[in-house]
Amino acid sequence: MEYYKYLRQFVGHRPIILPGSVVLVFDSAGAVLLEQRTSGHFGLPGGMMDLGESFETVALREVKEETNLTIRTLEFFKNYSGPSHHVVLENGDEMYVVTAVFYTMDYDGDLQHNPDESLGVHFFPLDQLPELMVPVHLRMIQEFQEFAITKGNVLK
Repeated sequence: MEYYKYLRQFVGHRPIILPGSVVLVFDSAGAVLLEQRTSGHFGLPGGMMDLGESFETVALREVKEETNLTIRTLEFFKNYSGPSHHVVLENGDEMYVVTAVFYTMDYDGDLQHNPDESLGVHFFPLDQLPELMVPVHLRMIQEFQEFAITKGNVLK
């Protein structure tokens, strides 16, 4: 059982802190990999931490589960947390999400979506992102673009 589901048995809908990771996966043309979630929204591959995992382990596991890609190298970008990452779900579950964001161009495998996780996975040029995006993921992409411009070519 996923850890957050286990916790919910004891705390109900009360606020909890949930750590997780997402990964900005870029192809050789600089397009970013997005997953179309069952809600229809597009977002970055990633998910919540289970007991005993590191942020890096979560990132590697989730990308593999959701896209069939195996990440060879992972670079840390930034953490996101705080009041702006407070979420209340339709069912009343309340959480504060702490997200570690990584990036990479170094991966193996054939891109495939997991039908249990999403409707599809596709690379999108940064100037042609879908309109229906998970807002915080769009912000992460935009802030990464600013970072990449400031730091030079961080994608190698």
